Amino acid sequence: MDTPEITPETLPPVPSTGGFGPLRVALFRDRWIASTISSVGTWMQDTAGTWLMTSLTSSPLLIALMQTAASLPVLFLGLLAGATADVFDRRKLLIFWQVWMLVSVAVLAILTFFGYISPWTLLALTFLLNIGSAMNNPAWQAIVPELIPRELIADAVSLNSASNNLARAVGPALGGLMVATFKKTGPGAGSVFFLNAISFAGVIWVLVNWKRVPLFKSTLPAERIAGSMRSGLRYIRYAPELQASLLRAFVFTFFVSAVWSLLALVAQRDLHQGAMGYGILNGSMGLGALLAASVLHRLRSRFSADTIIAASTVVYIVTLVILAFIKMPAIIIVTLIVAGFAWTSTMATLNTSVQLSVPAWVQARVLGTYLMTFQGGLAIGSIIWGAVAERTSTSTALLSAAAGLLISFPIAQRFHVMRGKTPDFTPYQWKRPAPQYVLDSEPSAGPVRISILYRVPVEHYPDFTRAIHAMRGVRLRDGAMRWGIFRDANDPESLNETFVTESWLDYLRSRERMTAADAEIRQSVLALTRSDTPPVTTHQIYAKEITDPSSSS
Repeated sequence: MDTPEITPETLPPVPSTGGFGPLRVALFRDRWIASTISSVGTWMQDTAGTWLMTSLTSSPLLIALMQTAASLPVLFLGLLAGATADVFDRRKLLIFWQVWMLVSVAVLAILTFFGYISPWTLLALTFLLNIGSAMNNPAWQAIVPELIPRELIADAVSLNSASNNLARAVGPALGGLMVATFKKTGPGAGSVFFLNAISFAGVIWVLVNWKRVPLFKSTLPAERIAGSMRSGLRYIRYAPELQASLLRAFVFTFFVSAVWSLLALVAQRDLHQGAMGYGILNGSMGLGALLAASVLHRLRSRFSADTIIAASTVVYIVTLVILAFIKMPAIIIVTLIVAGFAWTSTMATLNTSVQLSVPAWVQARVLGTYLMTFQGGLAIGSIIWGAVAERTSTSTALLSAAAGLLISFPIAQRFHVMRGKTPDFTPYQWKRPAPQYVLDSEPSAGPVRISILYRVPVEHYPDFTRAIHAMRGVRLRDGAMRWGIFRDANDPESLNETFVTESWLDYLRSRERMTAADAEIRQSVLALTRSDTPPVTTHQIYAKEITDPSSSS
């Protein structure tokens, strides 16, 4: 007898368990455990790699570039990664990129063991490793709604943060300890790199055994990568709530990157600590982040997203100032624990806002853009603060970042996150079939103009215009290149909505992409028209000039 497919919709309701509900879903739990082990290896590598760089060079800029090498690939590849994850099978993509990362780290381990490592070789292989991470992460995050019910997504995001931050609490200390165990930094770092390579095997095993059932599967031909990227950017352009989350992520990470990129210098030069000391400082932030993940479920129920982000911003302004002036390890460790708490609170809040503000068809592209924005802030910030530290001092760079965060704070507060009711992004089930394409040209030909003629009572005109302009965002997010609403100069009751798509296929895709929330907006438009005169829709394809009469139909 065939075993029925398991999807989030077929799973039994999961009772509230203080934020740990997603772990009761076997698929998510296996993914979470494998990811946690891999993240421990990643954070061990981050500590060992950065400390290895301090043993290879004394340049603050080269040391800070380790953070840039980790973040820059996402800046360039985030949208491409999201587009590929929305077009191709996410499971196969994830397996490919996990293997890529395993091989990259294995090569780095071998070169380090045999002493063939230089600052630029270390940067290059770190960059290659993070190309894999950049291409992997949008698909990795986008599969969360495929594993659990939608109402548990916020808890799942917090648990994923807990996984990463549990690794951050343990990994740096383990990495620092392993490096310190060896007399020379090279063999210790090489051992860490080797263990990290092995850690990817568990994730690959989970993915190989996963029987994937996608939430959204188009019946139309797959988009091309370039078209998929354009449609993702178009969606973001006409989604103000999403833009607010992206802006807040960039501003926050740009200034806070000073902590991540300069912490090794603080440990080495200001506190006179070795690899183990640096690992403890890094692990202190991880411990705070882990504490945040355990209570964030309760914080979200009491405070708004804007309040959580504002409090975290204040914490980091204070943290940057303390790192600049205070040289006492005990005070810095306590400060970093609080900073780690604030980091996870903000990142989990912003990630959740992105996950819940987009439909399934564009989710990976938007997550890729979010990761691109997030890591772009880290990469660009790390370059700037590293350069400032090299030309002046570490304290000056930290104080400059604190001042920038303070000045930008009131401006960033104007862009609200997760305010109001969360839209219903369930795909809308059309009650009428899609229009048929009867021309002899290819369905990919275009552009196509869709014209909808409404009869609107004069007394409903003000309400209708407000409702139809809300429909503008729906059309443009779902695939329209242009949109307009026009009133007949000789017939005040006649209004004509027109929008243009690149092709007939893009028009059909825009119908597939309509959500329940979009349908509510559409229904509010129709409710203001004359019930005895339903809207008339026509579809026109661009008529290209035909110079050869024999080629015309």
